[in-house]
Amino acid sequence: MSEFRTEPSLSSKLPSGIPHIVGNEAAERFSFYGMKAGLAIFLANYLGHLGGESMSETQATVYVAAFTAAVYFTPFFGALVSDWFWGKYRTIITLSIVYCLGHLCLAFMGVGGAVQFWLLAGLGLISIGAGGIKPCVSAHVGDQFGPNNQHLLTKIFNLFYLSINLGAAVSNLLIPWLLEWYGPHWAFGIPGILMALATVVFWIGRHRFVHVPASGSAFIRQVFSKEGVGSLAWLVPLFLFVAVFWSLFDQTASTLVFQAVSMDRHLFGVELLPSQIQAANPILILILIPFFAFGVYPFVGRFVRVTPLRKMATGMFLMTAAFALVAVAQEKIDAGQAPHIAWQLAAYAVLTSAEIMISIVGLEFAYTQAPKHMKSMMMSLFLFSVFIGNGLTAVVNLFIQIDEPAKTQFAAAQAHLTSDWQESPQNIVLPGFDGATGTNDDLIARVSEGKLSRVEFPGQDSMKSLGSRIAQQAIDLGRPPTLDEVGDLGLDPWGQPIRYDILNSLSMRLTSPGADGIAKSPWDLTTLINLAEPSKPVAETSWSDRFRPAEPWLVRHGGVASTTDPAEPFSLTTRLGGGNKLEKAAYFWFFTALMGATALLFVPFAMLYRPRQPEA
Repeated sequence: MSEFRTEPSLSSKLPSGIPHIVGNEAAERFSFYGMKAGLAIFLANYLGHLGGESMSETQATVYVAAFTAAVYFTPFFGALVSDWFWGKYRTIITLSIVYCLGHLCLAFMGVGGAVQFWLLAGLGLISIGAGGIKPCVSAHVGDQFGPNNQHLLTKIFNLFYLSINLGAAVSNLLIPWLLEWYGPHWAFGIPGILMALATVVFWIGRHRFVHVPASGSAFIRQVFSKEGVGSLAWLVPLFLFVAVFWSLFDQTASTLVFQAVSMDRHLFGVELLPSQIQAANPILILILIPFFAFGVYPFVGRFVRVTPLRKMATGMFLMTAAFALVAVAQEKIDAGQAPHIAWQLAAYAVLTSAEIMISIVGLEFAYTQAPKHMKSMMMSLFLFSVFIGNGLTAVVNLFIQIDEPAKTQFAAAQAHLTSDWQESPQNIVLPGFDGATGTNDDLIARVSEGKLSRVEFPGQDSMKSLGSRIAQQAIDLGRPPTLDEVGDLGLDPWGQPIRYDILNSLSMRLTSPGADGIAKSPWDLTTLINLAEPSKPVAETSWSDRFRPAEPWLVRHGGVASTTDPAEPFSLTTRLGGGNKLEKAAYFWFFTALMGATALLFVPFAMLYRPRQPEA
């Protein structure tokens, strides 16, 4: 006989184990969202300080999307283990320990010099732990309710979501601040402590839970039964629609963070960090859930029937509007302005409303539509839509990246170095676009004391000179000059016009099509002009400033020329290739159009869908 209850009671009151599940979820979500809140900025700005190789914003977006996708890929396997072998409680408690080990690895980054190992090990273990318990926790909540208190399920799922966002709100404000001032060890270590606390809270409540045993072969029979196949046939397409929503929503942890860097982030007399803007989402959730539950839904219900699928369709159109606001804000940044963060906050208000109508409603809908022995599996498939959405984001960001031949040639030149170079330093001539040396597009690898110091390429000096002139003009004007103000930009070494773009209020860019004459190719010649931000008092110096490496990353990895003196009022970085095929406002308009098309296609699907009645 089991030491735990296996069936819910006939009580009409709240199940006694619910506070332990909700408390566990609040602490667990603090740890997860806190770690994720600082991840993109860490990869782009801090990884190099620990001895690793910092990433571009696009590369960091790929990394964050891939990690999020992994977190939402593993729920399928967690659900299989739960429904088939271990049951929900044992699965949750076991994988929570794996989760804690992942946070421990992240806190150890930089120890022993193995930065990449600790990073990959930490993110890998967290994706297994966090992803594996996700479907089990949601289904475990539903298992606590019997026929007499089933009516409380909707309210509890809302409370469940409130606990998630309470933990996320606190961590989204705290962890980026810790990262900025105390570094990654504290920023990633504290979420690990909270995850350990979450595990203890859940273990303490073990005798209060209903422990529904694993179904074993009954699970497999139901999956392949007419009922199981029928449920999957309707819900899987539904989840594919939801995946596009997640592709946009989860960019709040990457592309929207990088956009916030170029915005005026002063709010109520305080300047927020770019990563802290994410806290708007969980804070708004705490406000909007009761507003929708007790205001919007009852009011709209007076005029039309409010169903889960109608809520989800409305949410998709709202998400389209949210990203349209983000795209408009980016257009202002592209024009050299620093729009107020209120633009993003307005977008957060709309996308949070969309989240309530899609994520919360979809989670409960998936549970009610799942046959009895497939609850965890159906939760995992709903979460699998997050995997597909983030996979889509990662693929798009991988596809739009442009190669940098100078970096490739730099690595190739290293293979030519021998001990003889120590005695007789030489330079290495490398082929350019035409694949041959002795032509006007050759690259030169400079050797100093037997080591490669940089790679130079045609037009580099003239582009830097032009960049210096524009930078000085920007300093005199107090803003980036317009295209008319910069005047004649001249031609590149191949007789092609040079293009000038404003990236934001502190950054500009000069670009020529390069030796191949094709814009947005690996042979584009680009100079980035970055004006220095106002200096901080020594007492306000951040962790990254205190532990800045002796050499800048761009010089150490890739061989491009850059102005590196921190006393300079501007810096110039000249490179071949790099950048993105889809960038600036066009990037956000692409995802806006994708979401709009998805919303339109969802409407006829929702009209055809016939929901099954939940089991008593």
